[in-house]
Amino acid sequence: MITLGALLLALLIAISLWNQTRGWWRRTCLVAFFIPLLVATWFARQNHFEWMFKPLPNAGFARVNDAGFVSEGDMVLAVELNGDAAAYPVRQIAYHHVVQDIIGGIPVLVTY
Repeated sequence: MITLGALLLALLIAISLWNQTRGWWRRTCLVAFFIPLLVATWFARQNHFEWMFKPLPNAGFARVNDAGFVSEGDMVLAVELNGDAAAYPVRQIAYHHVVQDIIGGIPVLVTY
């Protein structure tokens, strides 16, 4: 809210100065000062971690006997809840870092 309030205040100041300013180069300077504020406000309201670490949208699951892509020496993150178990190969989630799943009827977020 602070960033939006500061941007609104800067906009009101810029509008006030715009009406008092004559000459195209002075108005260009006003715009040149306002644009970085607009960009900074937009970036302040973004979560850049969401850009980098997107959850696997439709993670595929396989039974232990069918998981030929997991070697015996691979590290896995294992979770057991209410008698239900799941293992997530670290090699598979190393890029995304986040997997949303339901284990034993409980929604979980597995992260690495």
